Amino acid sequence: MVARYRKRPVIVEALQWTGQNTIELAIFLRGVAWQFTHDGIHVDTLEGTMLAKETDWIVKGVLGEFYPCKDAAFLLTYEEIDNGQ
Repeated sequence: MVARYRKRPVIVEALQWTGQNTIELAIFLRGVAWQFTHDGIHVDTLEGTMLAKETDWIVKGVLGEFYPCKDAAFLLTYEEIDNGQ
């Protein structure tokens, strides 16, 4: 029988790739292998290297892993919280 599950509320850090924020992205991805190419940003993830295109988000997960997420999926899944700034 298939069961239903609700995603636990977790707080993640994320940065949207704008095509212009390479330095900010490099600081965010410190310690993780990534490469900028003509087709986007290639990021090493737990599932292998994944491509992030402009407007995609790079998310730092609960285990410290990084992965790209399409803008539409990110906006449906996450909401910004008060960052105390």
